[in-house]
Amino acid sequence: MGTQQSISTLALLLLLASCVRAQSGLFDIRKYGATHNGDITNALKKAWEGACASTTLSKVVVPKGTYKLREMEFNGPCKAPIEVQVHGIIQAPKNPYHLNGEDHWVSFGYINFLTLSGMGTFDGQGEMAWKQNDCGRNTICKKQKLAMNFGFSFINNSVIQDITSKDSKYFHVNVFGCKNLTFTNFNINAPADSPNTDGIHIGKSIQVNITNSKIGTGDDCVSLGDGSREVTILNVTCGPGHGISVGSLGKYPNEEPVENFTVKNCTLENTDNGLRIKTWPGTPITSLASNLHFEDIIMVNVGNPVIIDQEYCPWNQCSKQSPSKIKINKVTFKNIRGTSATENGVILVCSSGVPCETVELSDIDLRFNGTIVTAKCVNVKPNIGRNAPTCVA
Repeated sequence: MGTQQSISTLALLLLLASCVRAQSGLFDIRKYGATHNGDITNALKKAWEGACASTTLSKVVVPKGTYKLREMEFNGPCKAPIEVQVHGIIQAPKNPYHLNGEDHWVSFGYINFLTLSGMGTFDGQGEMAWKQNDCGRNTICKKQKLAMNFGFSFINNSVIQDITSKDSKYFHVNVFGCKNLTFTNFNINAPADSPNTDGIHIGKSIQVNITNSKIGTGDDCVSLGDGSREVTILNVTCGPGHGISVGSLGKYPNEEPVENFTVKNCTLENTDNGLRIKTWPGTPITSLASNLHFEDIIMVNVGNPVIIDQEYCPWNQCSKQSPSKIKINKVTFKNIRGTSATENGVILVCSSGVPCETVELSDIDLRFNGTIVTAKCVNVKPNIGRNAPTCVA
């Protein structure tokens, strides 16, 4: 999907959201017994059930205040477009065991025309869980099942706007099996040392847009899993975190291709990586990552600003003796400028089994301690445009 088409889709979805606000029947959780500083789980379930059963546009409202919430599922299908408008702060249990081993603290599933809005905050209160997660140091860790703040599964033609996700115990957002889903003015906050708190992870979804948002985490700001197609990231600030990543890909059998990914007009600040494509060596299948475009990006003290890593193997969980079978082609890095925290500001390490093809570098102005960065290229012969560093092996 082109950027203009993505913006047009977003405009239509925002129009839908305004229609819901103007015409909806209200389901205020206070009518169902919710009180300030109280547990609103049962009240919110009742409000959702009533709104989802409505045959006209409806709205669930969480007013200003601070509330407690246990694990919650917002499941459809609903009979009409529906909005959940959160104005307050909703807190998860601090103890990760109190979420009963659920994958997600708050999940939305099988809904068409959903709007989640309202300037509210979903606080995962993840600090206790982070202290129990030592997999970054302990390769034989017995990591318990930790809940993500949000799960969006099989959600179509929907908008998530003006919401904050704070201190998730694990990933903040998991998007799976969705079509035409937009996150706008969506903010994610977690400290740099919070493990595995990826911002938005997308898998097996089509036409996902992330716009005008700020994402700061202890892991990838945005990551693309297999089967992601027509994904656009526009006007997003990332940092702290591990950058914006395609992958990791190739660890599991039956993975689907990743195609048509655009990152444009974004800023990365103090991230461990910048724009990254990562695949595992020794992959069990042959697959594809194609039409990946990164353009008009500002880097501020970013480690590895531009990186293709087809030998991705954290914590020595694999063997590098067998090359990755993920084919990477049609990749552009264009108009990328700012400061690098590493001298090798461009690293393209492709697979010896299926070398990268049609990789373009142009208008790359990255500096390390005031000096133009170098470019390392392995198993790839990129097209070097104007003002781009020359590759060395």
